[in-house]
Amino acid sequence: EQEILDTALKLFLEQGEDSVTVEMIADAVGIGKGTIYKHFKSKAEIYLRLMLDYERDLNELLHSADVDKDKEALSRAYFEFRMRDPQRYRLFDRLEEKVVKGHQVPEMVEELHKIRASNFERLTLLIKGRISEGKLEDVPPYFHYCAAWALVHGAVALYHSPFWSNVLEDQEGFFQFL
Repeated sequence: EQEILDTALKLFLEQGEDSVTVEMIADAVGIGKGTIYKHFKSKAEIYLRLMLDYERDLNELLHSADVDKDKEALSRAYFEFRMRDPQRYRLFDRLEEKVVKGHQVPEMVEELHKIRASNFERLTLLIKGRISEGKLEDVPPYFHYCAAWALVHGAVALYHSPFWSNVLEDQEGFFQFL
């Protein structure tokens, strides 16, 4: 199952999710198309499973002892996680829009949103702590969370922009700066 997911992700990133078929994934893994359908009912289910695994990884990071010990590490860890693979981040953004708008696999979308709600609650708790310590401006915690999200989203857009990717001579240095 993991090999199917890894291969699907690789193909989606290389060829675009719309041009990749379940048969192409099966061929790349070296199995029959029917075998994929034993694990996943549809391509949308593969999309959601990839997104669920990604959000679970973030959830694990946000609940790690490292973030509890080093409060300064929170924003750095969040940004590094989201920016580790900007192409994947952008892909998952597109995939979510497809499955939510298409009302596909609603139980998995609900699970995705539950994980995100858990991540949001955890971030809110950590941000409230930073506000009470005087380290962050005293505004509703979601202001800080949404600002971090916007920063990541903007950084991903810059990464993919033909103009800005040429202007940013030191992309790695720039992303470290952010």
